[in-house]
Parts: sequence; C-alpha cells; structure tokens
Amino acid sequence: MSENKALIEEIYVAFNARDYENILTHFTEDIEWIVAENSPFADLSPYHGINAIREGVFERITAGFESLTIEAEETFEGEGRVVVLGHYRGKFRGKTDEFRTQVAHIWTVRDGKATKFQQYVDTLKVARDAAA
Repeated sequence: MSENKALIEEIYVAFNARDYENILTHFTEDIEWIVAENSPFADLSPYHGINAIREGVFERITAGFESLTIEAEETFEGEGRVVVLGHYRGKFRGKTDEFRTQVAHIWTVRDGKATKFQQYVDTLKVARDAAA
C-alpha cells in the first residue's frame, strides 16, 4: 500500500473510533475541508485550518450523531490524490434507526499530510434520515 493510501486509511480508522484529535495530526495547518452542498455542515464550508475543522465539523458530529462511521469500499490514487468510495453508517442523536448512505471523498496529500478534503454524499438521503 502506498504512503498516501496508508495515511487516509489511518484517518478512517481514527474517524471510526471518534479519535478526532488524532485525525487532526494528519492535516497541514492550512488544510481546506469542503463539505458537500446541502449537507448538515455545508453552512460553514469550506473550512480552512485545523481549528475550523475541529469546531465546525468534528464537534458538530459529536453533538449531532450518536454514531457515525465510514465504510471505505474502494480506493484509487494518482497525482497526490486519494479517492475513496464507500458509505457512511450512523445514527442521529434522538433517532432510533441507523442510516447508511453513499459517499465519495477526494483527498489531496503532500509530504505525508492531508492538504485538502472534498466530500460528496447523498444529501437528500441524509436529510430524509435526519427527519425520520
């Protein structure tokens, strides 16, 4: 496995363990984090820097989701980018049903650190699951 793919795999292992502070150590200070349009955290997207991601994404995940994991099913790499296709699985706080929805992530990596993240997700399904 390449170093870039291994880095992203480490990030997902930490994400699934809700070890967000560990994830942040894998980012450059000036990382850009772009959330899918119409998703719950798109209101402040794009996020710039570690603190913005900590407060605008990870703290809000903790507050809004009882659980949230990513199932990385396919990974592709080229030209300093890693593309991951998979599913989010989770449960909104206050809801009884778990949800599962398609997701695609594009990571840009430089010198062993993530410099950019772009999320694509089925936002209609997320909205319906949140309202159910």
